Amino acid sequence: MLSSDVTQLLRSWRDGNKQALDELLPLVYTELRGLAERALRHERPGHTLQSTALVHEAYLRLVQQDNAEWQNRAHFFAMAARMIRRILVDHARARHAAKRGSGMPKLALDEALGVAEKNDWEVLALDDALNRLAQMDEQQAQVVEMRFFAGLTVEETAEALGISTATVKRDWATAKAWLFREVSRAGA
Repeated sequence: MLSSDVTQLLRSWRDGNKQALDELLPLVYTELRGLAERALRHERPGHTLQSTALVHEAYLRLVQQDNAEWQNRAHFFAMAARMIRRILVDHARARHAAKRGSGMPKLALDEALGVAEKNDWEVLALDDALNRLAQMDEQQAQVVEMRFFAGLTVEETAEALGISTATVKRDWATAKAWLFREVSRAGA
């Protein structure tokens, strides 16, 4: 897949060509599935959300963006990373709420051992910390979102954000240290 093909289809779709959307899906599907699989690697074992469902939900949310100003392929995948993060956080919140009494509880072995609850808590704690980081430094939060949730490389992240690879590396290191401290403090 050529990056220019995806960029051209995104721009055509943005300009109102609905057929461009049909041509786009086969070009981006494999890469979206890879993003979803990488994002799920950070989740608890036996996560109820599968990569296929995550890809489909993220894609639906992406194509429902009425006012998206698609700039290029990297921008599309950066937005996909954000959608994947939101879906995982929504899923963790719904799961956490369900444990507090809505509906009949289902208790799997990992839940009985407290593993799932810990991982759901970690996703929510990370999301809260990432939101606080975004208030202080939006660019660092975007770097984390792309690197952690979407598994983009330093180079892909730099392209998506329009910054240098050195800046991505510096922001990534600073943000990781800050997030580690914040999440550790929240879990203490």
